[in-house]
Amino acid sequence: PWESNPQPWHCKHHALQTPFIGTSSMYILYAFPQIIPQPLDTALSSVFQETNEQKLYKIATELLKTERAYVTRLNLLDQVFCAKLTEEALKGTFPVDVVKNIFSNISSINTFHNQFLLPDLEKPRSQFQEVCGSLTLQHHMLEPVQRVPRYEMLLKDYLKKLPQDDPDRRDAEKSLDIIAMAATHSNSAIRKSENLKKLLEIYEMLGEEEDIVNASNEFIKEGHILKLAARNTSAMERYLFLFNNMLLYCVPKFSLGGPKYTVRTRIGIDGMKVLETINEDYPHTFQVSGKERTLELQASSEQDKDNWIKAFQETIEIFHQKNETFKSASKDVEEVSTAELGKRAPRWIRDKEVTMCMKCKEPFNALTRRRHHCRACGYVVCWKCSDNKVALEYDSNKINKVCKDCYSILTGEEKAEGKKKGILEIEAAQFSGSSIICGFLQHCEKNKPWGKVWCVIPEKEALVLYLYGAPQDVKAQSSIPLLGYSVEDSPRPADPPASFRLSQSKSVHSFVAESEELKQRWLKVIRVAVTGEVPESQMPNDATANATDAQETSSDST
Repeated sequence: PWESNPQPWHCKHHALQTPFIGTSSMYILYAFPQIIPQPLDTALSSVFQETNEQKLYKIATELLKTERAYVTRLNLLDQVFCAKLTEEALKGTFPVDVVKNIFSNISSINTFHNQFLLPDLEKPRSQFQEVCGSLTLQHHMLEPVQRVPRYEMLLKDYLKKLPQDDPDRRDAEKSLDIIAMAATHSNSAIRKSENLKKLLEIYEMLGEEEDIVNASNEFIKEGHILKLAARNTSAMERYLFLFNNMLLYCVPKFSLGGPKYTVRTRIGIDGMKVLETINEDYPHTFQVSGKERTLELQASSEQDKDNWIKAFQETIEIFHQKNETFKSASKDVEEVSTAELGKRAPRWIRDKEVTMCMKCKEPFNALTRRRHHCRACGYVVCWKCSDNKVALEYDSNKINKVCKDCYSILTGEEKAEGKKKGILEIEAAQFSGSSIICGFLQHCEKNKPWGKVWCVIPEKEALVLYLYGAPQDVKAQSSIPLLGYSVEDSPRPADPPASFRLSQSKSVHSFVAESEELKQRWLKVIRVAVTGEVPESQMPNDATANATDAQETSSDST
């Protein structure tokens, strides 16, 4: 097959200029420039005197055979499966994007190997044999993923047999480095894809209400656990989801459609500690302590306890190591003094020296929180912290992006930090003590299930209804600006007693009070608020005591 090409490896130049640069396996052309320096018929008739040469020949032969088989599978995926599904999609059976999402850039990979790499190894075959080999589509789809590690394995084996003074060794070593890097990137991409799939599964299990599907969130461990109550000796069934930056402490809820959970508490890894505890009544216990909450937990066995403690400790350690990169980068920076800020060009912190924004300390990711440099101080910050522009003297007074701190210094104006908290970031207890009305209501929005919420209309925000998960929550789940809403309390056949509705355009909120009397109190306030008028307080004299009782009841239930 090499007779028509006396220099079978001289296609290296074409590989480097091919547009399908994403195919890491193109670099295999570096590996074997002198493996078979003669026509195949001559090579086959040669008598190898040295065993090492025989091994080299076998490796080269295996490379050719596996490349041939690989191209066959690529053709099967591209020209058969992908082509047939595309043909059906064009008929309107399903969207064309579905096919693109399944097969990605398989056509580009196939074109490179079929038209560039394989023709350099042998003559192209006259026709494509549509052989499935009695294997499924899923099996064939694994071929592109498995091919890069196969290149790495062959190159390592080849280098073991290659003499140290062989002229081909330098190119072979260079090729191995490139392939090893490509394999690392490939494995990393697969792990990220699997992690994203897991995040989506957890997102569904949590009722699609928790914002966890984020490239910076990495799933670590999950499992059933028992939580020991602080006020009695009972143990309650709970479920934990551990991520690289937080722990979700959940309560199982009944569901016919697979496991479902409600998040009771989020505990950040920052500041978290885990300790093994001794409890005479309950074996296999340990304690997880965070800034938000401390939990005493009981595992199912000693092994399960050890696994949980190990997972927590490793996660905490990795989190602190990443924090150290931020601290060390900040420490080593030759900072521009306040007097010279904007007048002298700063030293830019390298992207790889930090893993999180040097202002808000949120972790970077490739999609939603990318790296930006402040042109005044040189810090690496996220887009939110660099959303400021000011003229810099050292750059001929051109407008440049700067971080919020530099903006405040250079302009004398406060940004971001000077703003008050968001509308949902006010504690429920702070509102409940000075509210027009507050209390528990059952709430339902659109087709979502009913849920018990702590509702507050504060005196300071008399036209807004805040919905909290519990009376002590530090942030509201949502808020409803009442102005312009329609109030309906006419009974409907499917509605529970003491129910009423708030509607505006396509937004409909349904509520159920504990009694008809309580419903009328809520309606009296809301009917005034929707008109833009400030309603009168409906709280009785013992409102504070009632709110406190409600908070204690909520605390006991956790």
